[in-house]
Amino acid sequence: MPSFASLSWLGVLVPLTLAGCAGHTIPNTDVEDTTDNRKVVDFCEEYRRAVEQKKVGRLLQLADPSYYEDGGNTDAADDLDYAGLRSYLEERFAKTKGIRYEIRYRRVAKGRNAAVTVDYTYSASYKIPTDAGDVWRHVVADNRLELVPSGESYRIVSGM
Repeated sequence: MPSFASLSWLGVLVPLTLAGCAGHTIPNTDVEDTTDNRKVVDFCEEYRRAVEQKKVGRLLQLADPSYYEDGGNTDAADDLDYAGLRSYLEERFAKTKGIRYEIRYRRVAKGRNAAVTVDYTYSASYKIPTDAGDVWRHVVADNRLELVPSGESYRIVSGM
């Protein structure tokens, strides 16, 4: 008959063994840790840093020429394509004095036609000038980037 000491080890080993089967996630994300997913998250981190640094040129490099954003509604007046992206970004960034943009990656999945979707929650803090002085605003929301492969990397086709 097993001793009490050997049974107590069983209570520790079984949960550890089961936890090992659950798969690992990329640190500070909810995304499974695979080589492909790390490439996607690394690319998205380039995007995040470019937003924080207000680098319009870099964001345009990360965007695909087929970029299109429908504004999440049926009104075509607020749709944005690659041709309008530069002025949109310049206008938005001109209204801010500082940006802090944090991303919590929730899911990376295969989309249509070799596309990759990245679902994430962002926390954006930005400083805007007002008549009463500079004011920090804060937004937390969910978003989705849609990426297409481009050489060894990706390009953003929607979601900026």
